[in-house]
Amino acid sequence: MAAGLGLVALSACGGSGSGKDSAESKTVTLVSHDSWAVSKSVLKDFEKRSGYKVTVLKDGDAGEAVNKAILSKDNPQGDVLFGVDNTLLSRSLDNGLFQPYEAKGLDQVRPEYQLDGDKHRVTPIDTGDICVNYDKKYFADHKLTPPASFDDLAKPAYKNLLVTENVSTSSPGLGFLLGSAAQYGDEGWQGYWKKLKANGVKVVDGWEQAYNEEFSGSAGGRKAGGDRPLVVSYASSPPAEAIYSDPQPKTAPTGVATGTCFRQTEFAGLLSNAKNEKGGKALLDFLIAKEFQQDMPLNMFVDPVTKDAALPADYAKYDVKVDAPKTMAPKKIADNRDAWVKSWTSLVLK
Repeated sequence: MAAGLGLVALSACGGSGSGKDSAESKTVTLVSHDSWAVSKSVLKDFEKRSGYKVTVLKDGDAGEAVNKAILSKDNPQGDVLFGVDNTLLSRSLDNGLFQPYEAKGLDQVRPEYQLDGDKHRVTPIDTGDICVNYDKKYFADHKLTPPASFDDLAKPAYKNLLVTENVSTSSPGLGFLLGSAAQYGDEGWQGYWKKLKANGVKVVDGWEQAYNEEFSGSAGGRKAGGDRPLVVSYASSPPAEAIYSDPQPKTAPTGVATGTCFRQTEFAGLLSNAKNEKGGKALLDFLIAKEFQQDMPLNMFVDPVTKDAALPADYAKYDVKVDAPKTMAPKKIADNRDAWVKSWTSLVLK
């Protein structure tokens, strides 16, 4: 999320040198979705200790980044891919995108996030909830109660108010689809989306466009003239809006419909055929180290996955707790994702 909220992010760079696992290579390349961000001081500390220079290649939304990585897996653009989440995990594993590596410090990662078991093809990095956000001012001005559940979003009162992302290119969009499938079941989710379409849901390519251009409640959306007061985003979006407002408000200007949430976990992995395997392994160790884990919340607005990482005070102040997010077993996602995406595309976009 950080890139869309005007935070300082690293610029995209090129490849990582030549020769597989070359001991001479002092550059390690991280391929990521557009929302990657880290404090300069934290990154410099890793570079100083490890001796590696980190370059970052941003490749669009998470779905786009994974698709590009699969297409280029024989000659990858980098050494480590960050941003594969539980909605896309099986696709990346089935396509042999990663090589095994058990990162140092993995024992500090909570077991519920280690979805690849003892194979260690991916390393859990962060977690959060995909949820519908709402513009508090819009609903106050219109004397309208904000929606709280999936059912509410299909009601006439909220016609033409929701913007979401394309499920084939966006992980938040796909997460929202999976949340609806978890809510209504294998046979019921299509009927639900027919109702949303009839109720004027708008679909855009990715999160950046949805949140920072279409959503009236975000700083970027207000600047761009966005007119949709409901958006599929994250439970951590309101803390981001509040923390980076000047002055900081007592409460966040946006809220979360907590009955619409789907739990997301993001992973990173050492790419098959990475040119700098040694540097890639060091980078994975860094991503689950306490320093980086505690740096993430105020940069990418996600929660750490390690036991020893504490939330920053500002983040915790505005944090929205989701008590019962929707979840789905990785195998069920793997068995149904492609068919559901195809069906959703036919149903919603045509």
